[in-house]
Formats: sequence, C-alpha cells, structure tokens
Amino acid sequence: MGAAAQLKELNTGQGTLQIRIREQDAEIAGYRGKDTELTIPQTVDGRNVTCIGRKAFLSNKMLEQILLPGSVVRIDDWAFAHCARLNRVILPYHGMEIGKGIFKECFVLEQIVNADADEYEKKIEDTAYLLAAAMGSLDAFYLFDLENAGTEEWLAGWDSRMMSVMEQDDADGFSRMLLCGEEDYGSRENNLDYYTEQRRKEKARLAMLRLMHDHGLGDAVRRKLKDYLLAHIKGMPTEETWAVILEEHGDDLDYYRFLTKLGGVNEGNFQSMLEDMGERHTEMKAYLMQYHSRQRKQNDAFSAFTL
Repeated sequence: MGAAAQLKELNTGQGTLQIRIREQDAEIAGYRGKDTELTIPQTVDGRNVTCIGRKAFLSNKMLEQILLPGSVVRIDDWAFAHCARLNRVILPYHGMEIGKGIFKECFVLEQIVNADADEYEKKIEDTAYLLAAAMGSLDAFYLFDLENAGTEEWLAGWDSRMMSVMEQDDADGFSRMLLCGEEDYGSRENNLDYYTEQRRKEKARLAMLRLMHDHGLGDAVRRKLKDYLLAHIKGMPTEETWAVILEEHGDDLDYYRFLTKLGGVNEGNFQSMLEDMGERHTEMKAYLMQYHSRQRKQNDAFSAFTL
C-alpha cells in the first residue's frame, strides 16, 4: 500500500492553500484567505499539482481571478461553486476531467481564458467569453470542451444551445417553480410579469454577449439576435435591452456604442433614455447626445439633398 497523503499549507500572500501531497502527485484541497488573484503552483515538493479538489474554493467571497497550471488534469465537484466575485479563470485548453457544478452560481464569471494562447486574436478572446457563458447563461456542461472550444463545430453547438434558450417561451418554468416551492410564497419572483421580465433580460444579455463576441456567428442567427434586441429597446412595449445596459453597464461605453451601432437609439426614444439616466452616467449621456446630434445632422443633410 502507498504512503498516506500528507497535508501541506502554502502561504499565498493574503491566505493559505491546503495541498494534499500524495505519492505520485498533489491536489489543491482547500483555501482560506482574502487573495483576489491566485496562481496555483505547478509543483509542490517535487510533485505535479494535478487536481483542484472537491469544494476547494467553495463560497469564497474575495477571489476574482485564478490561474491554473498545465499540470492540472481534473477539477473536482463544486471546486469553485458560489465564488461570488470570480470573474476570470485562466487554464490550459487541454483534456481535463470535470466534476459536477464546478462553477455553479459563479454569477460574474466572464472569461475562461486559454493559458497557452501567447498572442491576442479576436477568436481567442471571444472563445474565452463564450466558454464562460456555456457554464453560466447556457447551463451547458457538455460545452466545457477545452480541446475543441472555439472550433467551427463547437461554435455551432454553442449557437444551437443559445437559440434553444432564446426561443423558449418567457413563461416556461414558471408553473414548475411554483409547484416545487422554489420561491417564497408572496415574493415578487412568484409574480408572472416579474418572472417573464427576468427571462427577457437573460435573453437580452445572451444576445448582446454573442453579438459582441461574434467569431463564427452566421448571418441568419445574427439577424435573429439583432431583431430580438431591437424588439426590447427603449420605447417598445418591453424594454429589457435598455434595462440591462442601463442597470448593469451604466458607465461602460462599449455597451452604448453597441446600442447605437445596433440602431437602438432613435428620435423617438432618445429623450426618454436621458430621463432614465437622470443625473448619473454623465459621460455616457454625453456620448448619446453627441451620437444623436450627428444623426440629426446626417438626416438633415440627406433631406436637403433629396429636395
């Protein structure tokens, strides 16, 4: 029989990694501390770190970014589940065993980056965002396929799953939620209008994500996503596209540029957008005002030319 595993502690600066040293390799068994960024060592006591153990970082409230070495070949159950601030995971895109719920309820996880990518390419950045969304917005465990992520086939599978979400009825799941008692009786989540509004916001987020990271996106799907977003801009019967941008990206210029390029700002909704923004988001208001002014001048010039 092999020797019993030894537990070793490694200081990280603002915390401590617990590392299980085994006969042939090592496993990250747990973590305590307040580091916002962590780099997992490739070797400890001469043994390769091959596994991020079960619940190793479960419910960590501080961690925002983690870098995993090329030696890691398994991430065990719930390793990073409920990490409230985890935004970026950097790991090698190679074959890896994945346990259950490794990123469960990591609501701000935006990127799963290829550690082996040594130069910037749009398709590499886009894949990092789409891979993270596969584990979050799409709830598609089967798309966590590191060896094929970013390929034409993988993107087709991603888009197929996305469209199945986009085409679901907004009320789908509401009755089941009530029957299963998933929400407290009398809470706003039990209100059908609120429930369907949240579903439309989820779809708007998903559509914006794919259009902003559009590597390999086909024209037909692109049109459907644009049409969905334009059907929910400011001034339409429901305004979830605008609500997501204002409430969740209020000072992010990239989203306002996206909105104007989409055609989501027009003569009919411009003033009400400014009213919604109130005294906040001063720079974004200035951008919209400049955009609107340019559009009016172009329209005036076109009208004069046609006359």
